[in-house]
Amino acid sequence: MYQQPIFLQPVFQERIWGGQKLQTEFHYDIPYQHTGEAWVISAHPNGPSVIKNGPLAGKTLKDAWEAYGELFHKAVDNDEAYPLLVKILDAANDLSVQVHPDDTYAREAENQPYGKTECWYVLSADEGAEIIFGHHAKTKEELQTMVADGKWDTLLRRVPVKAGDFVYVPSGTIHAIGKGIVILETQQSSDITYRVYDYDRTDAAGNKRELHLAAAVEVTTVPHQTPNYNQVETKEDGLTARQLVSEKYFTVYHWQLDGETEQVRQADFLQISVITGEATVTIDGQTFAVVKGDHFIIPATVDRFGFTGTAECIVSYPS
Repeated sequence: MYQQPIFLQPVFQERIWGGQKLQTEFHYDIPYQHTGEAWVISAHPNGPSVIKNGPLAGKTLKDAWEAYGELFHKAVDNDEAYPLLVKILDAANDLSVQVHPDDTYAREAENQPYGKTECWYVLSADEGAEIIFGHHAKTKEELQTMVADGKWDTLLRRVPVKAGDFVYVPSGTIHAIGKGIVILETQQSSDITYRVYDYDRTDAAGNKRELHLAAAVEVTTVPHQTPNYNQVETKEDGLTARQLVSEKYFTVYHWQLDGETEQVRQADFLQISVITGEATVTIDGQTFAVVKGDHFIIPATVDRFGFTGTAECIVSYPS
């Protein structure tokens, strides 16, 4: 029986808005001057993570999901894709204003298994940093007109953020991460983005990036709906666990570890990202050191594990 964490190697993505903070804040060996994203737990074909340890070392998470379903409590007849994707994003500049479709639209219009509902935990933010979250249009017709006329200041809702903030972004929500923000994103395993506005930026060849206005207007929720989610905090031994969100696609927690705790795995598998500090994971008498920037899965074959140290983690699993 597989009795160890599954550690994963990040996959880096170059982005026009990316920077260097994935190196300076997480000590990753980034390959690009404008590294915008680290896909840290990913089985998506556009950037599958490689397993770093154990008997599956060198295989991708996608390989493990498809060939070793018992690690995820996956039914033998389940042919769906791995459901979640975890990223760290460094917004050295503003991201484009965008929106994502739901599952139904993704399957019918894009022949993809999942739409994209996501959530953000803000790891750091410059003073005065803002996100775009939602819009002020009351009808689809008003949204279409304001987009066509470029009335961005009137249309878009801007919200200030700081380190430690959490934002839940259901599919159909117009959004953008602003300059000077680093986030950890937990999302459905989807790479479908409909770009609404990109500040008229051009790439190195002088070309503007493609917009997807018709599809964006079609999938946007109108009027904007700010989601409600109850955050519940529990304290046990050396662990303070705050449930950030629990909804249709995923459940996400913030863990503050100060000492020692023993955890019983209460989901099919757990995804854990260490965002500050260092700790040790103990499974069946074996210990594994983890530090800021490590990302790993507690598989379904591990019923309980010890966790000791001083660290913050974002923990997620499919709902």
